[in-house]
Amino acid sequence: MRSFLLGNARYWLEEFHADGLRVDAVSSMLYLDYGRGPGEWLPNPFGGRENLDAVDFLRALNERLAARFPGALIAAEESTAWPGVTRPVAEGGLGFRFKWNLGWMNDTLRYMARDPIHRRFHHEEITFGILYAASEAFILPLSHDEVVHGKGSLLSKMPGDRWRRFANLRAYYGMMWAWPGKKLLFMGGEFAQEGEWRHEHALDWHLLADSRHAGVQRLVRDLNQLYRSEPALHELDCDPAGFEWVQVDRRELSVFAWLRRGAGGRTALAVSNLTPVPRFDYRVGVPAGGYWRERINTDAREYGGSGLGNLGGMVAEAAPWDGRPFSLSLVLPPLATLIFTGPE
Repeated sequence: MRSFLLGNARYWLEEFHADGLRVDAVSSMLYLDYGRGPGEWLPNPFGGRENLDAVDFLRALNERLAARFPGALIAAEESTAWPGVTRPVAEGGLGFRFKWNLGWMNDTLRYMARDPIHRRFHHEEITFGILYAASEAFILPLSHDEVVHGKGSLLSKMPGDRWRRFANLRAYYGMMWAWPGKKLLFMGGEFAQEGEWRHEHALDWHLLADSRHAGVQRLVRDLNQLYRSEPALHELDCDPAGFEWVQVDRRELSVFAWLRRGAGGRTALAVSNLTPVPRFDYRVGVPAGGYWRERINTDAREYGGSGLGNLGGMVAEAAPWDGRPFSLSLVLPPLATLIFTGPE
C-alpha cells in the first residue's frame, strides 16, 4: 500500500503534469484517536496517540516529491496545531510546502457573516490569526468546502441587503489579499457566484452582465495584479517582520489597519472599515513621510461601490499618530478595504 500511494502521487505529477497535490484530512492520519472515542483506538508503542507510521509515510512522500519535482506545490489540509507541518523533514517537520489555514478561514467567515452592528463584540475573530500566521507556510483557503453541501456561496454568507452583501464581499477580498499567506479562491468566487457550486452545472457566467458581479471580477483581477507586483504583499508571509499592526484596538469602530513589509524595504498599508458607516478625516499612523498611493479601494465605482476614497493617494503629514512619526488623514468608505503603497 505504501508503494502504491507513493507511486500514485508521482504518477499525477509526472504523467499529468499537475502543479501540485492537496493532501486531504491530514489530521485524521496524524492522530490515532482522531474522530474515535475511548476504546476505539490503540496507542502507539510509546503510549502516545500519534500515528508514527503515518508521520513516516508523509515525510517520505514529501521528500521524494521535493527531490523529483522541486517546484510542485504539496499542500496539507491539516486542522490541528501539529507542529512543523511545513518545516523541512531534515529539521523534524513533515515537509509539506504549504498548510491550509483553516483557522483563519473559519474565524473570518464567521465574522463577516455577522451583522456589522455586532462585529465590535467579535473583534478577535479577525485579529487572532496573526498570533500564529508565521508559524507555518500558510495558504488562506476559500475553497470548495465552503460553497457546497448547503453552505451557500460566499456572497450568500454576507449580511444585509444586496448592496451591503457585495460591499462586504469586496472588503473581505481586499483584506484577504493584504493578509499574510498565499491566496486560494474557488471557482465562481472571482465574480461573486450567487448560487452554491454544483459539479454537474457550469458556473453562472451570465451574472457578469450585472455590473456588480463584473465589478467583483475587476477587483479580483486588480488585487492579483497588485499582489504579484508589490513585494510587500508576498515576500515575508512567513516572517513576523512582514506584518505590523497599526490599529488593532478600534473595536468600537470595527476598523483594522496594518502594515505589510517586503524584504527590500517596500511597505504597504491596509485599512479595513467593516461597518456601513463612512468615516472622514480618519487618521492612521505611517512610518514614513512622502506620497502614499491608494492602489486598491474596494468601494471604487468600477468595482460596484459608492466611489468614496482618497483621490488616488495623499502625502503623509508630520503629525505623529499610532506611535509613528507621520500620519494620513483618510476617508474610509463604508464596508471597504483600502491598500496603499508607501514612498519609494
